Amino acid sequence: MKFSRLLSMLSLVCGVCLLFIDTGLAGNKLHLSTKSQAAKSAFVDAVQLLENQQFQQVLPEAQKAIAADSNFAMALMLQSSFVPQAQRIPLLEKALTKKMSDGERMYIHAMLVLRQGKNQESLDEFTALRKTYPGDRMVQMMYAQLQMGQGNFAEAIQGFKFAENIDASTTRAKSLTGSCYLLTGNYDEARTVYKKVLSMTDPDASPFIPFFGMAWADIYQGNHQNAFKIYDEYLARYNRNGAAQGFPPVWIWNQIARVHLELGDPAEALRCYETGYKSVQPTPDSQVDSTQKLVWLGRMKHGKARSLAKLSRFEEADAIIAEVKKMIDEGGEQAEQYIPAYHYLVGYIMLEKKNYPAAVEHLEKSDQSDAFQTYLLAKAYYKNGQETQAREKFQAVVDSNNNNVERALSYPTSYKMLHKLAAK
Repeated sequence: MKFSRLLSMLSLVCGVCLLFIDTGLAGNKLHLSTKSQAAKSAFVDAVQLLENQQFQQVLPEAQKAIAADSNFAMALMLQSSFVPQAQRIPLLEKALTKKMSDGERMYIHAMLVLRQGKNQESLDEFTALRKTYPGDRMVQMMYAQLQMGQGNFAEAIQGFKFAENIDASTTRAKSLTGSCYLLTGNYDEARTVYKKVLSMTDPDASPFIPFFGMAWADIYQGNHQNAFKIYDEYLARYNRNGAAQGFPPVWIWNQIARVHLELGDPAEALRCYETGYKSVQPTPDSQVDSTQKLVWLGRMKHGKARSLAKLSRFEEADAIIAEVKKMIDEGGEQAEQYIPAYHYLVGYIMLEKKNYPAAVEHLEKSDQSDAFQTYLLAKAYYKNGQETQAREKFQAVVDSNNNNVERALSYPTSYKMLHKLAAK
């Protein structure tokens, strides 16, 4: 299922690329308007954790800032990137009701526009902010990330370099520069940047961007065994460090399972999905609440059903589909967000059954902002004889700008299929 897992924190925090803000400065830097020293201190700590990619620890510090000053608009904005999607816009709207500086208001409004899905409008607002506050690193970072999201990688890299010219002591700008190189097919340059990030990283930290980025580079280039070595290294590091923060390594196991599944080893994928879920149940509810545990159960079932289908164990896969449907039906309004993921699951299994019309029917209702689900629909169209539609969807995968495992798994074949279809 599509979910707000820890790995997707990369996208969750894309709107909060902040660095230490000198709250005593005005002029070409934003000024924090809170009068609470405790709120400022907690906010700065949260931002430093974020910029050093220690994402799990950011939300508690943001909450400390809000506890110290409930009217601290920038702290509310920071919190909004670490809550479920449905809560983000209301938090930003609440932040805009608070008293703040003009620069803060402009920044938060641009963030609200971004959360409303108006990416170009948000970029326009951050471009204006960049002219007004050229010395503010958080503005440079947001400008660069929005350029990256629009596929303007040269402008994004320039923006990240501007941010590093202000302060190069943290790792996030470098990590995102590496991601720009990865998305443009410059895999060796991406690896060089990611290795630099790791050389700057505290050995007690577990930054997923450089590790996963190097693994994805190997997937793009077909170096699959090396990719698994990187995943294993990260899992060991997380078990030493990250898991101590209270979140189980299920999200890592799920990605490893996903890669095994799509690279041809469904039996190992099945084992990894089940192993990952075993790490969830012993976790105290204070760290992973009952709702989250139910979501992770659904994800395990989703992955297990896809693995069974790859093994041609269709009766077992169909039984799990029925279980997932029951979970959604009984979950009420809150579960409606998983309906596209249900269609993704059914469409995936219909593809394995070679029932291509049914695969198209379901995959058209899946999340087409997800590169892999778009790839599956392209494949279903192609198998169903709809080559024009297939070409369009394969092109959408190649044009996608999200740096994630979904793109890494779907890009190589989509690129080849475009050339195959063009030759006809």
